[in-house]
Amino acid sequence: MTTTAISPTRMHETAHAASTRTPGILLFTLAAQFMTVIMLAASMAPGYDVAGGAISDLGVISETAIVFNLSLIAVGALNIVAGYLLYRIHDRGWILGLYLLAGLGAAGAGLVPLDTSDAHGMFAFAAFLFFNIQAIASGTLVEGPMRAVSYLAGIVGLIFVVVMVIGDSGTSAVFGPIGHGGAERMIVYPAMLWMIVFGGYLMAEPRIKPSA
Repeated sequence: MTTTAISPTRMHETAHAASTRTPGILLFTLAAQFMTVIMLAASMAPGYDVAGGAISDLGVISETAIVFNLSLIAVGALNIVAGYLLYRIHDRGWILGLYLLAGLGAAGAGLVPLDTSDAHGMFAFAAFLFFNIQAIASGTLVEGPMRAVSYLAGIVGLIFVVVMVIGDSGTSAVFGPIGHGGAERMIVYPAMLWMIVFGGYLMAEPRIKPSA
């Protein structure tokens, strides 16, 4: 009877693959559940205006408030955990910081709904900003098409962060036909779609560059 020896390189690759699958699952789950909740809640909320209303309005409408706010809190928690698990591979503290800030922004927006405190706006803006910066930063950890997708998603989201700031400062014409709600979705959806793709990448082709 013969046995086949497994090389140290192969063992390292196998361990590395296993270590990236968990954050991949978390990021995929985070984005998939949140996009599903946004779409379902928008269809359930009486009189909700997708173009004219804010996404956060779903957190104060009685028919959707509980599920939407719990979903936001889950987004924050899952992002922080996934960021920490990735940090254990790439060892870049500044990227972990971005995952932490984005996660805290999302969780804070869920814990402090729109109608309870002005702090909601600060939490929501932090989430809008840092989830898209997180996508760009994560692109530095990978190569090939996944890097390009990460950069593109983050840049599109940040462009619409600027659009939202300009529109909310009094120049609402900048929103065009998509309105405030559409602009918010152009901040959120690219980051969430990126996260689904990135999560799948980590589960299937976990080529994260470790710290040198």
